[in-house]
Amino acid sequence: MSDHVYKHIELTGSSKTSIEDAVSNALAKANETVRNIQWFSVTETRGHVVDGKVAHWQVSIKAGFTLE
Repeated sequence: MSDHVYKHIELTGSSKTSIEDAVSNALAKANETVRNIQWFSVTETRGHVVDGKVAHWQVSIKAGFTLE
């Protein structure tokens, strides 16, 4: 395995369904313009409440990608 250099970006995804969908939405959108995304870590989880129920999940992540 060769040595790699990574760059980090911060993203926030949202979903009405779940935390996992919020992460997936953020990564899918980033993948449209960023190549070589290799990993992510969750930095914050929060939500929007309406009438005492979760209306949206909001998840902030750091994603890393290899530089070419």
